[in-house]
Amino acid sequence: MKNIVLIGMPGCGKSEIGEILAEKIEMDFIDVDVFIESSTSRSITEIFKNGEDVFRDIESIAVMDLSKKNHVVISTGGGVIKRYENIINLKRNGIIIYINRPIENIVSDINIEGRPLLAKDPGRISKLFDERGPLYKKYCDYEVMNISEINDVVNDIIQIYTKSQAK
Repeated sequence: MKNIVLIGMPGCGKSEIGEILAEKIEMDFIDVDVFIESSTSRSITEIFKNGEDVFRDIESIAVMDLSKKNHVVISTGGGVIKRYENIINLKRNGIIIYINRPIENIVSDINIEGRPLLAKDPGRISKLFDERGPLYKKYCDYEVMNISEINDVVNDIIQIYTKSQAK
């Protein structure tokens, strides 16, 4: 069975939704950022100190490895869409679902600690949304709005996944 790959802005709910989703449909859950921290024994913030390109290289290797797995829910980092090779790898064995959450909801809820691109400039979230929003829409197979209860969002994804597997 294919993987379910969650993409979207930092703070859109990918990790929380992914954990609940995986539990509900009895799949393993992998958060790419947590996987990177575990495999490098360094925090994302520490890696970013060497530059965003260094982080993106490590992220691409992680995505390549994780995309070879089967029947897992993968929560990606918000910038995974910046490298098309990541999308190719993730689509090879997965359906990509864009968790779209209104920017004002993200801004009101997001914890910028541990988010190197936002820590220096909290207003940057709007810039990232403008830059990345079109890419999320372009590369996703399905888009789900995160504007209701988490369980409603999870159930929407389960319906999408079930229909996609029946094809």
